[in-house]
Amino acid sequence: MPDVVKLAQEAETNPRGIPKAPFVDRVEDYVTDRSEVESTINSFKEMISKYQFMQANTQRRAAGLKDKIPDIQKTLETVRFLKTRGEDAEPIETTFELNDTLFAKAEVPPTDEVYLWLGANVMLAYPIPEAVELLSSKLSTAKASLATCEEDLDFLREQITTLEVAFARVYNWDVAQRRKDREAGESIEDKKGKSKG
Repeated sequence: MPDVVKLAQEAETNPRGIPKAPFVDRVEDYVTDRSEVESTINSFKEMISKYQFMQANTQRRAAGLKDKIPDIQKTLETVRFLKTRGEDAEPIETTFELNDTLFAKAEVPPTDEVYLWLGANVMLAYPIPEAVELLSSKLSTAKASLATCEEDLDFLREQITTLEVAFARVYNWDVAQRRKDREAGESIEDKKGKSKG
């Protein structure tokens, strides 16, 4: 019997290194007798749980990116607006968010630099052209990461389905083998019963 986990590790992978699940075309290639069924089924269960773990992590990462992308877009639009204002423009009165439920009013004079949160309680001043470049770069990276996450989620769903089908095939093969064994046992008993009678 080929080791199912070893086959999965040696299998081809997607661009991020997630292994492709083995497709069970012929159960006999994986299971030669009924004593190997349980270990094969357990291997499939283990692989399914690993794929589900990867799927949950990828879904969390995608959800974080879906939250982050609109914020980056909004910040980029604001910086681009500030870039269009000339030095002789009037200050703008605006309301900005301090917290989820707390806003403040401020006058924004024409400026040639902005302050951006980088995370981990770090804020840096950037000249407006550099800020536009940085935000554009972060936005394109976030969109590419989201597309990668969605591609990985599709791949993982496909692998989970493949393994569930493999699990069902091995299980059904085992049921068929039990039925054959039972019928063979009954036919032997029938022959014994007829010979006694």
